[in-house]
Amino acid sequence: MEQKDGRIYGIIRRMMIVIGIILIVLLSAKGIVQTGKGIDKHAAAAWLADCTVKRISGIWGTYYPSVSWQEKGSSDSQEEKKQKEESFGSFLSGLLFGGSPIYRFFGNDKQAALLYEEADPAFQSYIDNGRFYEEHQFLMYDGGEESGEDGSGNPGAMAGSGSVLTDGQIANEGANEADGISGTGGISGEDGINGSSGINSPGEPGGLPAMAGNTAGTGALPIHITTAQKDTSMISAENTFWPVTGKIYRIEQLADYDYLMKHFYSVHTSTTAGRSLMNAEQFLAEDFTLEGTNEKPQILIYHTHSQETFADYGPDNQGATVVGMGNYLTELLTAKGYSVIHDTSVYDFRNGKLDRNKAYSYALDGITDILQKNPSIEVVLDLHRDGVNEKLHMVNDVNGKPTAPIMFFNGISQTPEGPIEYLSNPYKEKNLAFSFQLQLDADAYFPNLTRKIYLKGLRYNLHLRPRSALVEVGAQTNTYQEALNAMEPLAEVLDMVLQGN
Repeated sequence: MEQKDGRIYGIIRRMMIVIGIILIVLLSAKGIVQTGKGIDKHAAAAWLADCTVKRISGIWGTYYPSVSWQEKGSSDSQEEKKQKEESFGSFLSGLLFGGSPIYRFFGNDKQAALLYEEADPAFQSYIDNGRFYEEHQFLMYDGGEESGEDGSGNPGAMAGSGSVLTDGQIANEGANEADGISGTGGISGEDGINGSSGINSPGEPGGLPAMAGNTAGTGALPIHITTAQKDTSMISAENTFWPVTGKIYRIEQLADYDYLMKHFYSVHTSTTAGRSLMNAEQFLAEDFTLEGTNEKPQILIYHTHSQETFADYGPDNQGATVVGMGNYLTELLTAKGYSVIHDTSVYDFRNGKLDRNKAYSYALDGITDILQKNPSIEVVLDLHRDGVNEKLHMVNDVNGKPTAPIMFFNGISQTPEGPIEYLSNPYKEKNLAFSFQLQLDADAYFPNLTRKIYLKGLRYNLHLRPRSALVEVGAQTNTYQEALNAMEPLAEVLDMVLQGN
């Protein structure tokens, strides 16, 4: 009986020793957490595991020297025996400490997953999502295309941009005319459009009827594709020239990267635009003259966020949306001889609710289908209106009219950490060149029309054509008429760039 009691006491004594060691290790780990804020957690985890394995393996070998993994008749070497004994200690350590919160805190996520053999796929999804948010934290901050400005950085017209002067020419701060350019264009600066074109001015009653089934908030998902018929009395190659009234620059100024970025761009924290990418000389060298004829569709206008409205939108003015604005731009470009498709599909309203999280995915499917059916399309324009501080009303005088400013927007598929591989854009440089040329012409011929070009990190479906642009027209604080007034000079600068002028 005494011998049996001695064995029981021995077992209890050994268990107490093991428990004591466990408590010491845990208290040591707690001390490290509280006092060692600068310590590497992975190094601490390795130290903890190493010490635990050695101590338990040593205790096991001391009290049970005759017990090992070796079977009778086995010819394992001493090194192999040592490895097996250590592997048993590792197993016992994992068994005792694997569920410890401290071990999981310090340890490796993959090792924890292997230890518990997670069968729930949601666990791995959780790990992957956490890693994605950590790596792309810049994109999680206001990833949409709205600038959200408060008026302090870029409220109105862009400061200093315009046409480019070649070597030897002098910058003209306020020229009223230029060599070879007539100040008597075919479009009146008073009403914005020649009365003979047959298009109602936006100021005339009933000039722009709303598209049926596309009023904001309906929740319907029709795919209305309207192909505007070209005016055969007008020639596509004909271009209306305007007098240069804006500020113009020497090419040497634009070649200065710092000067270029300061005067022409606003860069969001979600991205970065380096010297190798922002090259004004390369932007100006791009030729965006349309290659096809107007016998087939050339331009696609659509709206990722068709439910965006203006300040005076309401029951009595349901056409005051970006879709109505797109209708007017379609008419203006058609009058110039272009063949235009205006896609009025709703991409940001699903199941009776406004859903902009997936609007770009829905829009990508829709416009890809249109482009596949109409491969002749060379220009893709996504019309939006910006979102700004409610106290900010951006409006400028352009051609004698109160006009909402235009902001060309580029998503460059890049974070400060590098390119986003799964959002590749083979036309990134050409997209940048297209908006830059539009910006130069706008500010040379229509001062106060544009804001600085806005750069953000995502792609925004600009990868489908070289001549792709996302255009923000005013904001929610602008009236519908102010937005319509901006369509007239926008049609002009589009025509200038697409005709190579």
